[in-house]
Amino acid sequence: MILAIDVGNTNTVLGCMDDDKIHFTARFATDRTKTSDEYAILVQNLFMVNRCTFSKIEGGIISSVVPELSLVLQDAIEKVTGKISLIVGSGVKTGLNILIDNPAQLGSDLVVDAVAAYAEYPKPAIIFDMGTATTLSVLDIRGNYIGGMIMPGVRVAMEALSRETAQLPHISLEAPKRITGTNTVDCMKSGAIFGNAAMLDGVIDRIEEELRQTVTVIATGGLARHIVPYCKRKIILDNDLTLKGLYIIYKKNIK
Repeated sequence: MILAIDVGNTNTVLGCMDDDKIHFTARFATDRTKTSDEYAILVQNLFMVNRCTFSKIEGGIISSVVPELSLVLQDAIEKVTGKISLIVGSGVKTGLNILIDNPAQLGSDLVVDAVAAYAEYPKPAIIFDMGTATTLSVLDIRGNYIGGMIMPGVRVAMEALSRETAQLPHISLEAPKRITGTNTVDCMKSGAIFGNAAMLDGVIDRIEEELRQTVTVIATGGLARHIVPYCKRKIILDNDLTLKGLYIIYKKNIK
């Protein structure tokens, strides 16, 4: 059984898994100020809550878009499990052929998502990862990573709208009863939910036009569940895509 950690700008996801299944997952706020001791206590408590023992852990793997936390979490995991975790980055085998201008610039989270999509879904494929940013990755028919997009995340966009305007409030992410809102809050909710759903649909159409092929579309990330149900295109919601990718990469690198 391994411990996989995906560190995002806003939230961090932890998963405990083996060949058969994911035993448990947990999501907690990414805090750049926490020490390795504090993260060790947090991880230890999560294991206790989920009734899982550290003795079964054979190793760990970390993907992080917050570089300063990679070694902090690696140290925390070593303190509670006695194992040194692999950090996804330069020199780590992924099996992914990256055909972009500078492969070193590709975020580890996008690499991990693409590795999982390559292993599990038909190609060509599009992967949306909806978190602080909404990112898109494209795999061609051969499974090569050929590029993508980076867009403002749903909450980031809405928080900016509220912050930069005098009369628009902060809202919760839930769909209104109608697309056409009749009050300020419902208008903002409609824009956040249906506007982003329409964006996903439109981007899929344009990429299919560019590739001249029908694509498999997968969505993951903490905000995907709020948007995907309102899309007109078929999109597979896979909340565990990143953890699956981490497990595959771990197995490729650890004998």
